[in-house]
Amino acid sequence: MGSTDSKLNFRKAVIQLTTKTQPVEATDDAFWDQFWADTATSVQDVFALVPAAEIRAVREESPSNLATLCYKAVEKLVQGAESGCHSEKEKQIVLNCSRLLTRVLPYIFEDPDWRGFFWSTVPGAGRGGQGEDDDENARPLAESLLLAIADLLFCPDFTVQSHRRSTVDSAEDVHSLDSCEYIWEAGVGFAHSPQPNYIHDMNRMELLKLLLTCFSEAMYLPPAPESGSTNPWVQFFCSTENRHALPLFTSLLNTVCAYDPVGYGIPYNHLLFSDYREPLVEEAAQVLIVTLDHDSASSASPTVDGTTTGTAMDDADPPGPENLFVNYLSRIHREEDFQFILKGIARLLSNPLLQTYLPNSTKKIQFHQELLVLFWKLCDFNKKFLFFVLKSSDVLDILVPILFFLNDARADQSRVGLMHIGVFILLLLSGERNFGVRLNKPYSVRVPMDIPVFTGTHADLLIVVFHKIITSGHQRLQPLFDCLLTIVVNVSPYLKSLSMVTANKLLHLLEAFSTTWFLFSAAQNHHLVFFLLEVFNNIIQYQFDGNANLVYAIIRKRSVFHQLANLPTDPPAIHKALQRRRRTPEPLSRTGSQEGTSMEGSRPAAPAEPGTLKTSLVATPGIDKLTEKSQVSEDGTLRSLEPEPQQSSEDGSPAKGEPSQAWREQRRPSSSSASGQWSPTPEWVLSWKSKLPLQTIMRLLQVLVPQVEKICIDKGLTDESEILRFLQHGTLVGLLPVPHPILIRKYQANSGTAMWFRTYMWGVIYLRNVDPPVWYDTDVKLFEIQRV
Repeated sequence: MGSTDSKLNFRKAVIQLTTKTQPVEATDDAFWDQFWADTATSVQDVFALVPAAEIRAVREESPSNLATLCYKAVEKLVQGAESGCHSEKEKQIVLNCSRLLTRVLPYIFEDPDWRGFFWSTVPGAGRGGQGEDDDENARPLAESLLLAIADLLFCPDFTVQSHRRSTVDSAEDVHSLDSCEYIWEAGVGFAHSPQPNYIHDMNRMELLKLLLTCFSEAMYLPPAPESGSTNPWVQFFCSTENRHALPLFTSLLNTVCAYDPVGYGIPYNHLLFSDYREPLVEEAAQVLIVTLDHDSASSASPTVDGTTTGTAMDDADPPGPENLFVNYLSRIHREEDFQFILKGIARLLSNPLLQTYLPNSTKKIQFHQELLVLFWKLCDFNKKFLFFVLKSSDVLDILVPILFFLNDARADQSRVGLMHIGVFILLLLSGERNFGVRLNKPYSVRVPMDIPVFTGTHADLLIVVFHKIITSGHQRLQPLFDCLLTIVVNVSPYLKSLSMVTANKLLHLLEAFSTTWFLFSAAQNHHLVFFLLEVFNNIIQYQFDGNANLVYAIIRKRSVFHQLANLPTDPPAIHKALQRRRRTPEPLSRTGSQEGTSMEGSRPAAPAEPGTLKTSLVATPGIDKLTEKSQVSEDGTLRSLEPEPQQSSEDGSPAKGEPSQAWREQRRPSSSSASGQWSPTPEWVLSWKSKLPLQTIMRLLQVLVPQVEKICIDKGLTDESEILRFLQHGTLVGLLPVPHPILIRKYQANSGTAMWFRTYMWGVIYLRNVDPPVWYDTDVKLFEIQRV
């Protein structure tokens, strides 16, 4: 891109800046213009020619020069926004300043002494436009920069198509321009799809990269437990001060959701045409999720009742959050807009799956983690969208890719974050009855996945993948076991018929979780048995008719239930169980689970490549903090069951106040009694053993086992099909205990998950921006960068 000459001139200017010990006057244009006026340097050039060590040196040794450089670069962007960037030279200056600021900003953020610099006012930069020198009215540099970026993102002939026929005297149109007419892509609230323009896309991308860099100050603050810390850059940019907030939000959302990497439906098309849209779409997705980083637990997110038609945004609402992007997102309400968003996200999430059965037919996109965060935000902030997603089987177009990612990433410790967000989304969906109902749709898509072959429904797919994660996932996934089983509990009352493969998997989990050494080796492990028993009870009481496979599996494995009922509680037995555990290091054996062959064309889930970079994550809250119990009434409505204040969990510690860190420690496979933390006592075992919900299953076994044994003896049978036929036509009406009310554990927003999302999202953005490496090797505080 840049010629050798301009690179040399630029490098010369950088060297002068780093070697000058005297402050250079802001009025010395001959000096400052070298950085942007005569050069044409790509962003990669700027990163190569401005080394980190030199930026830090200027910051330490001649701070006033660094301050002036930033101030002058912002001033040039403001001038470009004011003039409308008509000449090529002006456009070049804006791009150069934008690249330079992208390079320098992270080094300003990493130094606490500099953090306030952009929020200080610059003399003469009045809020009321040029020439007003009253300092009360001066804008902080950050505000001037953000407003200039916003203006430049809707600059005719630079970032959007000009609507004017003649170029004569069009300077005034920058101020009168209605940017809502210049939205970048058709979709929500905008019907016109502008001609694709490579240059405009590149310019937008450069400005969005700078915007994301402005927002990235959040990376340089350690994770705060009270996540009320709003990002001042995001807060200002998404406020009413930004007159382009609505068209920009719409442009970003539509650009992401309208993107089709397949190349307009023609397979292998991307091999012929380079796709310059993808980098813009990635940047748009990243900016969008950062602007939506808003703790919904601490603010009333508007719940929507009345629908108004006519506008894309629902005006019938309370004003909602200050952050306009969150506000607009929560007020989208038209069916066709929901359809556009859902179809777009599902198409992009399914893209890596297409790759597996038509290799190279489409361009493989890499930003599925950003899409999952965006989908989460949509469901969390816009309940109407959530209900729309669950209204039809379209939700399965989101479910299948998520299960694919979960299964594919299960052995890779660098993708633990991806595992968490996938599970969080499924937990959120599973709180709604419709999700369980949708899972009954037969699963016929044959995406090659490293799981046993089965014939069945989407519910079978979900349980088989969860079993695979639990039995052969990375050990750092143990904290997710509660979540995975909670999802299965939530959907279980609606599952009409599980396949034999799935039934065996569920019983294998019960077998593994109910061994004495597992139950006695950590304070929380017995919860997993409670979840599984709840699944069996829900299916027996509410879906007995179609579930002969599960009933048969329970009968075959009846010894497991008898062992649980007769669990030993005396000290010698507890001691013996823990001795046995030291000899059995493997937390869950794969034996006893008939694995069967994996699907054709699938590859085993691979661990992380050595040397892979990953970012650390904060601990997630325990399941009792993540969810709130609700009871399903006769008419299908949910009634919240607020825990009684004096209630304590099975192990005698207060249920609500259980800190997630302690919870993680207790889950560690190492025997905690050795380190003196916790050891099981007979009283403790009895306290929860007495609560095991075994009555329904014991009654079922009492009634059916003699009948099944009689068939076998009478007919000399070893044939399953005859027994299954008997179970299919059998009934337990009037023989089982009165059905228990259905309990659903619904996800509830809390500051712990808000903080988790923030660290996860910025970690993804940090790792994905490698060309240029915007934040690499700077002193980030929000997470640690680790090598596998």
